[in-house]
Amino acid sequence: MKNDLHEPGLALHVEDLTVSYQSRPVLWDIDFDIPPGVMAAIVGPNGAGKSTLIKSVLGLVKPTAGHITMFGRPYKVQRRKVGYVPQRSSVDWDFPTTALDVVTMGLYGQLGWIKRPGKSEHARARAALEQVGMADFATRQISQLSGGQQQRVFLARALVQDADLYFLDEPMAGVDATTERAIVKILHALRDAGKTVIVVHHDLHTVSTYFDWLVILNVRVIAQGPVSQTYTPENLRRAYGGQIALLDRDNFLNATPSAS
Repeated sequence: MKNDLHEPGLALHVEDLTVSYQSRPVLWDIDFDIPPGVMAAIVGPNGAGKSTLIKSVLGLVKPTAGHITMFGRPYKVQRRKVGYVPQRSSVDWDFPTTALDVVTMGLYGQLGWIKRPGKSEHARARAALEQVGMADFATRQISQLSGGQQQRVFLARALVQDADLYFLDEPMAGVDATTERAIVKILHALRDAGKTVIVVHHDLHTVSTYFDWLVILNVRVIAQGPVSQTYTPENLRRAYGGQIALLDRDNFLNATPSAS
């Protein structure tokens, strides 16, 4: 049964979403809901449409059909309540700017493009860098940072917005174990503060450790709900097929799917 499109109790409501590239469906008739105050993972095999799903929800990709609301209202109305961390590979890291400037850009939605950031905005940006352990790199050019450091800077850019709903596209991809633990700790703190965190994730081994809500995707939604109910061998086999080697039926998996 589908929910009311204007259900304010849901952090994210997606209904009948279809996205096509050159007449080829990438996402087909997607329906799912994510309640507030959870840390949710979107998982699926390579080509499942995970990144496309996030981009269509945020208006970066135009869907063929569908309805999307955040806290009961369209994204264009709720924009200031939403933070986004894109895939690191999609960013031009050679652009000549500092870590502090990148984080300050996260405030432009509140400032507008005419008003220039002042002392207050720079203080907020520095506080966000401190939060992700990057305060000492505020004046460093982003091209001079490691991959993990760059990812932390972009996380700080989202944090400075003080959003209610965060989308992160593969934030743990290509970072070392120390950076991954730091990112997860920050995201858990956001969830514990009542924020909603939605992460495109690639490592099935860590799903039950990191997340409490799950959407399993492969062009269509295979399953959704609390991790304890959704993260099952049957659901993962339906999504990944032969890419999954099940070790037992207690959700212990040996899998190496790629990210989409």
